[in-house]
Amino acid sequence: MSRLFGMVLVGTALLILSAQAQQPKYTFQDQIRPVLDKHCFSCHNVGKVAGGINLEKYESAGHLIKDGEVWLQVVKQVQVGQMPPADKPALNSEERTILVEGINDILISSLKENNPGRVVIRRLSHSEYHYTVLDLTGVNFDATGFFPADGSGGRGFDNYARTLFLTPLKLERYYDAASQIVDTLFSAPELQQNIIISRYQPNWWATVQNWITQWFSSDDLTAAPLAVAEQSIFPFASRAYRRFLSSTEKDQLRGIFRKVYQADDSDTPFDAALAATFKAILVSPHFLYKVEDEQPTPTPYRLSGFELANRLSYFLWSSLPDEELFDAAYRSNLHDSLLLRQQVLRMLNDPKAKRFSESFATQWFGITRLKEQNPVDPERFPEFTLPLRQAMYQESVDYFHHALTESKNFLDLIVSDYAMLNEDLANHYGVAGVTGNQLRPVSLTGQRRGGVLSMGSVLASTSLPLRTSPVLRGKWVLEEILGTPPPPPPPDAGELPEEEAAQPDASLRDLLALHRNKPDCYSCHQKMDPIGFGLENYDALGRWRTHYGKERIIAWDTLASGEVFNGPEELKRVLLTKQDNFARTLAEKMFTYAIGRNIEFVDEPTMQRLTSNLLNNQFNPEEFIMELVYSYPFRYKINDFQPKLKAS
Repeated sequence: MSRLFGMVLVGTALLILSAQAQQPKYTFQDQIRPVLDKHCFSCHNVGKVAGGINLEKYESAGHLIKDGEVWLQVVKQVQVGQMPPADKPALNSEERTILVEGINDILISSLKENNPGRVVIRRLSHSEYHYTVLDLTGVNFDATGFFPADGSGGRGFDNYARTLFLTPLKLERYYDAASQIVDTLFSAPELQQNIIISRYQPNWWATVQNWITQWFSSDDLTAAPLAVAEQSIFPFASRAYRRFLSSTEKDQLRGIFRKVYQADDSDTPFDAALAATFKAILVSPHFLYKVEDEQPTPTPYRLSGFELANRLSYFLWSSLPDEELFDAAYRSNLHDSLLLRQQVLRMLNDPKAKRFSESFATQWFGITRLKEQNPVDPERFPEFTLPLRQAMYQESVDYFHHALTESKNFLDLIVSDYAMLNEDLANHYGVAGVTGNQLRPVSLTGQRRGGVLSMGSVLASTSLPLRTSPVLRGKWVLEEILGTPPPPPPPDAGELPEEEAAQPDASLRDLLALHRNKPDCYSCHQKMDPIGFGLENYDALGRWRTHYGKERIIAWDTLASGEVFNGPEELKRVLLTKQDNFARTLAEKMFTYAIGRNIEFVDEPTMQRLTSNLLNNQFNPEEFIMELVYSYPFRYKINDFQPKLKAS
């Protein structure tokens, strides 16, 4: 009896300790709200909603939890030192700790684990369609140039599910595209190997006779051709649908072949029927969409092997699974961590991983239009030719891919001792000793060129047609590197006089100083402008300069968070100290790209694990991508539409 009583006491003590451990270190009413009242409510209240946010209305931890995403942004602004603004009293270290740790504890404690978030069915993006067709048929079809443009969303990525609409015009174009692809396939014998078994191949008739003898009645005139056609149709459809076919689907495909074969009066009814069936496959929703079956349950469930293989292949290859991944999905448990790791590492080392580098990096950096459109005025900058633009675009792709697969350090995106150059780019940037057309890593003596901030693609894309823009460049760094975008400008913000600002001797610093004298403009510009001025040594084409005409460029400034720097190299080193923010930004970007939806409040535990993975593994890409692939939202799903309960 005494032993039982002792066990009860121990158990009770453990429960008490557990409950105490789960209590937040700082309470909203006693510690957090007083700091907010002191530093935040004067600007973020019902009468003065700075940045569109009223923080004063939140009176309890429960109210804070209801708008968790807003408060996550508050924490981020406090962490990076952008709040309170420079013209307001600063937080001391204790107050900063109370806000960051206290708000985070309240938000995280409110979240239920194992919520993967909702992912709606996704149509193939244009680039995914292109690569899927290429890997399926060998036909190099220009999907981006053929289809109407899609909208953007999900942090600017083209695979965001809720913007991939299917309009009547696009559906018509899919039919036209299928016809062109199949016609090309059937007119090129070299593309037909392992895809089409035709009546022109050796031993065709002997094979047909054997099938007829075993399975078909002699009065069925379509039996023999259908028996041959199935050997092409079913494997092709299975690869196109990225899974095994159901018996119903096989019957539907047989029906299409029979109908066309019987109705065709040409000399080649077999080819016509086979082509029609292939076209039907290429316009099927099972080809055009990344379909994931929904289960009759309101709780999360694990993806099937084929569905997980599809997520993985479209994440890293922008295309369908290859034979090895397809076979792993069928024969093995792809959810097994060891097998999954083997497949991820294999795929990252495959040349097709370059597609991921291009798709992800160019959309993240905002340079996708650079190959086709000139962001600057061609009369003002006639030297910015199409080959130079394309070289800058490819420089960004190759540099990201090198950081991903060779240096294996994503911090290279901020600063490094190398650049990806060929002779033309090196001459453009003023780097000596580089010859040849091939882009390759070139060691640098300084850090003027290393990193994304000094790439011509980014610098040109964040310039205006006639000049550089410190505002756009500063805004780009805040959004794409630090993950702390400024609020939109007020309606009456106005603009700089473009003609005056574009003069060779114009001092953008002086002009912007006048512009941000407006009280409504100051708080945002004091965050953006210093960063942009730090990059003013790069002109609109990314070339190094030291003067505006005869006036020397002043590239020193002070960030809103207090750091002083002089020029791009020191600015990069300052940004390198903000690894928490960069890790969080990179985690958010890649999660959004991989899953195909925006980040939700329920994703916060996953986001913190991804961020910690980068910080704890020296920004190693392989370990980070493995953490993402292992994550619950990547491997599990919950129904987008909950099933209705039947009335009893």
